[in-house]
This record gives sequence, C-alpha cells and structure tokens, in this order.
Amino acid sequence: MPKFVTCLNCMDGRVQLPVIGWIREKYDAEHVDMITEAGMDGFLVNRKDVPEELRKKINISLEIHGSSVIFIVGHHDCGGHPVDELTHKKHVLESADKIKKVYPGCAVYGLWVSGLWQIEKLGEL
Repeated sequence: MPKFVTCLNCMDGRVQLPVIGWIREKYDAEHVDMITEAGMDGFLVNRKDVPEELRKKINISLEIHGSSVIFIVGHHDCGGHPVDELTHKKHVLESADKIKKVYPGCAVYGLWVSGLWQIEKLGEL
C-alpha cells in the first residue's frame, strides 16, 4: 500500500494517535501526513471551496510525498465543531465529497472517532 497518506484531522491531540495507528494498520501506510484544523469537518463543510492554504498543504503531501489517499476525520466531543454525532458524520461525508471533487485521482475516506477512541470508516469516495 502507500508509503504516505494524507489525513485532514481535528487539532485535538486526543484523536491523533488513534487515527494514525488505525490508518497505519488498516492501510499499511508508513507515514501519515497530518493536516489539522479545529473541527476539520466543520471547517470544510462551512466553506464554499477548499481554502487555498489547505490545498497547499494537501498538495505537498500528494506531490512531494506521493500520497494518493486522503482521510477526513470527525470525532466525538469536538470543541472546534460542537455538533451531535449524526451531524458530524454527515459533515465528514460532505467534506470528503468536497475534497474528492478537488482531487478526483485520490481515494478519499471519511472516518469517525467515537467516545471510546475507536475508528469507524464512514465511506469511500
């Protein structure tokens, strides 16, 4: 599988290690390029387009590190996007769709991190 993958995650430090571990195990990736914003799914869904600064970071992962897989993460108890679980999951999938439109050559996955820090794959675009 890929040596590098790209992960658009919340900046909340509680979700970093569980997400990295899960991705490395399930996708046999050596490295996870982590790009963070407070409440990443809310950050993406509440904008018309993917912000240029975020695109620059994604492009480094894709063009320099050779990633072709992008994960979008939402999680329980998110301070940056304080909505219920169903809304988070909807926003993760909407965000994944937005990213897929910008990067059609990449596999894009939505992930949910539960209150028990377990990872659920929501879908692939």
